[in-house]
Order: sequence, then structure tokens, then C-alpha cells
Amino acid sequence: MSLPPLDRSGAAPGPIGVFDSGYGGLTVLRQLVSRLPEYDFLYLGDNARAPYGSRSFPVVYEYTAEAVRALFGMGCHLVILACNTASAKALRTIQQKDLPRWDPDRRVLGVIRPTVEEIGRHTRSGHIGILGTPGTVLSESYVLEIRKLYPEVITTQEACPLWVPLVENLEYGNEGADYFIQKNVRNLLRRDPLIDTLLLGCTHYPLLLESIRKFVPSDVAIISQDRIVSESLTDYLRRHPEMDDRIRKAGFRRFLTTETEELFQERATLFFGSAVQADHLPLLHPA
Repeated sequence: MSLPPLDRSGAAPGPIGVFDSGYGGLTVLRQLVSRLPEYDFLYLGDNARAPYGSRSFPVVYEYTAEAVRALFGMGCHLVILACNTASAKALRTIQQKDLPRWDPDRRVLGVIRPTVEEIGRHTRSGHIGILGTPGTVLSESYVLEIRKLYPEVITTQEACPLWVPLVENLEYGNEGADYFIQKNVRNLLRRDPLIDTLLLGCTHYPLLLESIRKFVPSDVAIISQDRIVSESLTDYLRRHPEMDDRIRKAGFRRFLTTETEELFQERATLFFGSAVQADHLPLLHPA
């Protein structure tokens, strides 16, 4: 695939890049901005090719690599994949094979590892439930990471193929959406009644939290990723002052989308919690 050249000026501080296949990463960005208001952030949503959940590993890797290179080319030294599917299907290859060739001083971080570290500390019964997109569930990334860090924990997954379309089409919060949410939650809890910790394994799902709570017992903890990722990044920057020095701190935010600006802005405001003005970034490889 043809990729844009990297910005190799190198020395100048730049924003933190935040990438998602669509809108869900804006829930993560919202928490990042709240926790790190002085930092600059550059958000890229690949809305024109979303959702990623049903796409193959090679396609998700290709799209994610394009996005990371684009953010690097705009001065980012650190990129957060605020997308579970991209983290599951592309992060390892980018970290292990691409970064050494592109620029070994840049970093790409995902959402799965910090989430697993957090949820493993919550469970009392040792039984965790994962609600995620078909792509994330199929990858078994959470199952594998939990097994590595907490080998005694039993993990049960449930793919929720309609949840992201419900959110992105603003069809949540009604009886029709509740039907599918109830169905998936009950499927999961029926397969393992001992689950006491439930992970929302998609950054879209915080917008469904009110509906999800209707169908989850009160003694089951529901863990959302947006807060976890913001806390993890804060800790990462504290432990890596050399990277912190490469991030610009002027409180600047910029939003990019591969869709039309008008469509993105209308929906993005809901996820981000305040008005969003976006610029269009042309696709390198249309879907």
C-alpha cells in the first residue's frame, strides 16, 4: 500500500494523536481532555470506512496503519488507538514491525492492555464478561490478555453486532434498542451466572450505559474504557518524561474525519459532549 511520507523534522513537539474507526473514540478523547486539559490533541475518525468490527485482520491493519502514518505526518509523536478493533487487529503489528522502520522514537498505544489491567482488579468471583463488536470478540484479544495477567480468571464474551449501528444512527435509548441490549446482556449472563464484572469492550458503549444498567444486576460492576484510558495515559506520560517533552501543551484540539465535515460534526458533538468543528481528510484507499 502507498503511505504518506512521515514528518521527519522530528524535534518539534506535536499533539497527541487519537484514532478511531468512527465516533466512539471521542468518548475517550473527552476524558483525556478533561484529565489533561493543557495537552494538544489531534483526533482522526475514519468514519467513511466504519465500522471496522466486521472487517478482516489485513484490512483493519491496512486502514489503521494509514491513519497512524497520517497522524505521524502531522507531527504526532504519540498515537492512541481509541478503537478496540484496531487495537485487537493492528496494534501488535504496528508496534513490532512498523515502528522500528518508520521511527523507533514514536509510540502507538492501544486500549486493551490498560483495560485488562483494571478489570482484573475489580472481580471478586474471578468471572468477567466482555461485551464487544464481532471483530473484537473474534480476535479474542481480551481473553488472551486476561489469561496472561490473571490466569485464574474465567472470561466469557458476547458479540453485539447491532450496538455500534444503533449508536451511530442515534437509535439508542428507545424500546427497539433496549430489545437488542437486553438480548445480548442476558445471553452473556446466562452463559456464566457467576460474572461479577462486565466490560464494555467498545468505545461507543458508554452512550448505552443507561440502557445496559437496566438489564445488569446491581451487584455486577460495569467497567467503561474512557476513564481507564485517560488514567493509563496520565501514568504513561509520568513514567516516560522523554515522550511528555515531545507533546505540545497549548490546550489545542483539532478534529479530522474521512467523511464529510457536516455529517461528522452533527454526531461527534454527542460523543464529545460539546460542539465539534472538523476538517476532511481524504481517504488513501476508499472502502
